[in-house]
Amino acid sequence: MQLLTPRLSLSRLQPEDWQIFKAVHEDAATMTWVSEIPDENDIRQRFNERLAPWQASSFHMLCLVARIRETDEPIGLFGCSAEWHPYRQAEVGYMLRDRFTGLGFGSEALDALCTFLLQAEFHKLKAMVIEGNWPSRRILEKNGFALEGTLRDNYLLNGQWVSDWVFGRLNPNN
Repeated sequence: MQLLTPRLSLSRLQPEDWQIFKAVHEDAATMTWVSEIPDENDIRQRFNERLAPWQASSFHMLCLVARIRETDEPIGLFGCSAEWHPYRQAEVGYMLRDRFTGLGFGSEALDALCTFLLQAEFHKLKAMVIEGNWPSRRILEKNGFALEGTLRDNYLLNGQWVSDWVFGRLNPNN
């Protein structure tokens, strides 16, 4: 599986992608909006779980590595957790290494992932973003996601309760 954009390629996570997976999860600026930085054993467990083959009805996460096409440099991770039966929904997520943010890569890669998922006949795509993460919110809105609400004090992040913005995008073809 490979998704192509003008500047990026996205392909399924492979065993040789350990370094980018680890680097993203250890990037302090990126993890500010996700969780405390996990220890290496936890990162390795997440990595191994995401190596399993994926299809729309899978119960595990699809994980794609985004790379700059021109240089093949990995810049981050994109993926989804599917709820195929009976809801036909997928929650999308992404984590870019901080030095690649603000360059339009997030919007470009998410567009490719959403196109793939909607062509796979998912009815709805969802995303949750910690309230205040405006760059991530803009990526979603550029890709047709609408704010559906706020879950107050929904997540304990670094010892503080934070609220989540909930976004959705419906498939116009079903």
